Amino acid sequence: QVQLVESGGGLVQAGGSLRLSCAASGRTFSSGGMGWFRQAPGKERAFVAAISWSGSTTYIANSVKGRFTISRDNAKNTVHLQMNSLKPEDTAVYYCVAAELRVGARRDDYQFWGQGTQVTVSS
Repeated sequence: QVQLVESGGGLVQAGGSLRLSCAASGRTFSSGGMGWFRQAPGKERAFVAAISWSGSTTYIANSVKGRFTISRDNAKNTVHLQMNSLKPEDTAVYYCVAAELRVGARRDDYQFWGQGTQVTVSS
């Protein structure tokens, strides 16, 4: 089994930055990768970003492109989401995800989910 533990959420003013981190434990991945989804109140869970373990494949949602950056540290089995120029509409619970085979933008691409971390952006 895989455990995903998110950290770095919190409250920030619009225009500010936050960095989310997610550490995976329980097994190592030779393929696939990790990423992030988010769920705002009253909305469906939506894809944010993903990166393969090789780093050769990266996906970023259009809604955050140019503001968010995803990176990984394979030695620590960790993925980071750097969020800049935050907007109130970025307010959501952010979930870390891990895929065994390949990363993508669909929820079904991911077999493992973290508990989520709250990000609140005030106007």
